[in-house]
Amino acid sequence: MKDIFGNASERDGKIVSSFGALKELTAWASAKNVISIDTKMDPSVGDQVAQDTIKAFNTFLERATGFSAKERAKRAQKKAKEGKL
Repeated sequence: MKDIFGNASERDGKIVSSFGALKELTAWASAKNVISIDTKMDPSVGDQVAQDTIKAFNTFLERATGFSAKERAKRAQKKAKEGKL
């Protein structure tokens, strides 16, 4: 998280950071092989900041999960069809 967003700290066993439109991003392992993420966004940022934030967030998720955005979407769709979401 620190490599991508430039900052990270621990709070209550969770890793917390901020970047661009992400006022706060909190990540933690909620179960075996499950990463939970909570975000608080700033909708008033400009288009370039929003684009940079999306790119950095997707990079973070890919490094954290090992799956690209396309692969994560495909897995989420499969779980939704199976009623697991």
